[in-house]
Amino acid sequence: MRAALLQLTASDDPARNTEVLRRMVRDAVAQGADLVCTPEVSNCVSASRARQRAVLTREADDPMRAMMRDEAARAGVWMALGSIAVKTGDPQGRFANRSLLIGPDGEIHARYDKIHMFDVAVSETETYRESAGFRPGDRAVLAKTPFGGIGLSICYDVRFAHLYRDLAQAGAGILLVPSAFSPVTGAAHWQTLLRARAIETGCFVLAAAQTGRHDAAKGRARETHGHSLAVDPWGTVLADAGTAPGVTCVDLDLDAVAQARQRVPSLTHDRPYDGPT
Repeated sequence: MRAALLQLTASDDPARNTEVLRRMVRDAVAQGADLVCTPEVSNCVSASRARQRAVLTREADDPMRAMMRDEAARAGVWMALGSIAVKTGDPQGRFANRSLLIGPDGEIHARYDKIHMFDVAVSETETYRESAGFRPGDRAVLAKTPFGGIGLSICYDVRFAHLYRDLAQAGAGILLVPSAFSPVTGAAHWQTLLRARAIETGCFVLAAAQTGRHDAAKGRARETHGHSLAVDPWGTVLADAGTAPGVTCVDLDLDAVAQARQRVPSLTHDRPYDGPT
């Protein structure tokens, strides 16, 4: 199969982002992609909660969701909308960071809300508290496709190895990690974490990423690491998109999943043990 990783520098204008993404999706389809993957918060990157409240919608009304469904049906390919930020019925007014897997029929085949919230202090000048604006999900999601099982995750989830082990043991052969990684943590940890998740699970890892400086209409601007990656089940980096926006296509030999797991069958070697004291 051929996968396309779409690397974006999304703004805080969902309509503008939707049109940029439409052109990239059609480029990926023209290059023969069977699965098109977009980054985290493809519809809106903003550090301003007020701006998010003004421009975000419920999932059913999100223009990027509608566009991706139309393009999937038009081209007859699978689309992994890495995530969109959407309004919810949360009593605290928090959004959902939601991934959608759309089939070639244009229908949504899987939804996943990001479980792990990015509440960190990277440095004295770079802090994040995702849980203040987004409600966490509480369910792991495995989608069944013609390519095999696809496990859904989003960005900060990548630091929680047990999630990916559970997905692999449930049948995933491909893991999606759409992201908007910090430049500081990206430079230090991004590739290492993605390669580790691939090696531990014997899965392909596809990680479409946001990149560059995201100038905001209101509030401070954000910067993201880029370097969308495709990693094979042996931990080999098949593609690195660098830091420029664009489309990166990579061909996956799906037999490599079984081959890696035969060589090192660690997914079958779990043993019970007592907790630390």
